[in-house]
Amino acid sequence: MRPESRDASYLLDMLEHAQGVVRALTGRTFNDYLRDDDLRLAVERRIEIIGEAARRVSEAFQKAHPEIPWQKIVAQRNVLAHEYGEIQDDIMWQVATVSAPELVALSTPLVPSPPSAHNG
Repeated sequence: MRPESRDASYLLDMLEHAQGVVRALTGRTFNDYLRDDDLRLAVERRIEIIGEAARRVSEAFQKAHPEIPWQKIVAQRNVLAHEYGEIQDDIMWQVATVSAPELVALSTPLVPSPPSAHNG
């Protein structure tokens, strides 16, 4: 199933922010993550945005692509947005270093390519 325009936009948001998480943590250790408040907050915010975008993807598209753990992604967003006192760094590290790269791999083929820039 090809995404509708709105779904494609949300999928692109998910992909770009997952890629941002991966980039931010490349070459970093868990101890680096723990010591850097700005890094932690940036990763948490990107994961929150991924969850918000996932929440907005149509139910039909979500059902057509059960390989994406939609509900887990949205649930993580809810923790970040509403239960921020309950954030566990080890769980966030796992989400950022395992789930985000998996999301990049799963969502890349679902995001439509931009229209070709050349005529012909």
